[in-house]
Amino acid sequence: MIKATIITIGDEILIGQIVDTNSVSIAKHLNSAGITVAEKVSIGDNAEQIEQTLRRALATTQVVIITGGLGPTKDDITKYTLAKFFSSDFREDDAVARHVKTMLEARGIVYNELNHSQAVVPEKCTVLFNYHGTAPGMWFEDAERRVTISLPGVPFEMEHLMEDEVMPRLKTHFSLNANIHRTMITAGLPESMLAEKIAAWEEALPAHIKLAYLPAPNVVRLRLSTYDAIDETAAREEINALFAQLNDIIPQHIVGFEEASMQALVHDLLTQRQQTLSTAESCTGGVIASRFTAMAGASAYFNGGVIAYANEVKIGILGVNAEDIERYGAVSESVARQMAEGARRATDSDYAIATTGIAGPTGGTKEKPIGTVWMAVATPTHTITALRNCGTDRGQIINRATAYAIEMLYKELKNNTNK
Repeated sequence: MIKATIITIGDEILIGQIVDTNSVSIAKHLNSAGITVAEKVSIGDNAEQIEQTLRRALATTQVVIITGGLGPTKDDITKYTLAKFFSSDFREDDAVARHVKTMLEARGIVYNELNHSQAVVPEKCTVLFNYHGTAPGMWFEDAERRVTISLPGVPFEMEHLMEDEVMPRLKTHFSLNANIHRTMITAGLPESMLAEKIAAWEEALPAHIKLAYLPAPNVVRLRLSTYDAIDETAAREEINALFAQLNDIIPQHIVGFEEASMQALVHDLLTQRQQTLSTAESCTGGVIASRFTAMAGASAYFNGGVIAYANEVKIGILGVNAEDIERYGAVSESVARQMAEGARRATDSDYAIATTGIAGPTGGTKEKPIGTVWMAVATPTHTITALRNCGTDRGQIINRATAYAIEMLYKELKNNTNK
């Protein structure tokens, strides 16, 4: 099994100034090629720390990929640290120099000594030409055929180098088997209840098949993985057969596979049926609508949405009875029902989703604590409602309420035989 370590370099990562997305992308590339990521490490712009981390990584893994620290300024020390680590002198790469000069002049930037230094590379590295930036990547090999790769920290530059240079070279350098992952999406069962239902199935899994539970609001992903498979086709068939067994155990809770989501399933059903949808949101503030409009093709079915935070909007636009708000409160079954029906009526839609709740951090009472959300789905024939407690954190409440409401709509669409 070929293993890899990913090292991201930059003080800006350690202080939380930027989010490390590079290691996520690199890990996906490596796993898809059959290289198992053993460790991901973020460290600062410190030469001693870089050397120590690299030495430790090479002691346990055959591939080390480093990002960051390749710029032209004094705080960018990765190139010089690697040259020292591999006992390498420097040389100037003419192709890189011409590229950097041309790229900067096209942008109206003066080509000075600092920029020229980008073309100075360690003699012992193979240059990975960066067509999308000024810092080239570097490929080092040692006597044991272990590989150290240094890439720029700019995400799109790193991504192009991974695709165009790094992955083709790794596939040639090593004899790689396959890492296989498949993910089933389930809904309607919390993680603990799902684990209880499939306990016997999980217990019977072969030793080389690993199961992971990946919970999210109202959804639990089940990922089956096998590593270093010699026969990729057989490995995929084995995982598919194991997942097929769950059709007899939790058939009503299986949503789909890989990146399937409730909103994507609703998107497909409404598109196929040529039916339409609208939303009326209070506590979720337009998040439900955004989940649909973020998908290409939503204009085929999404008519519109109303963010009805104020009671005046609930009354004036959605037609909610003012007396019901006074009697039951804005967070109530009656108001949620009228919001959904009002949105459906105002936009001439086949279906409508509505939410009204208390997202916090203030506004809760003993009778209606923070996290209380009423939601409704209006259909061509009837309206259903549900009361949910969606947690205590504002973001958590909004995300959970969104997930619950979309699941309500999905179930209604599945149960509704009207085409």
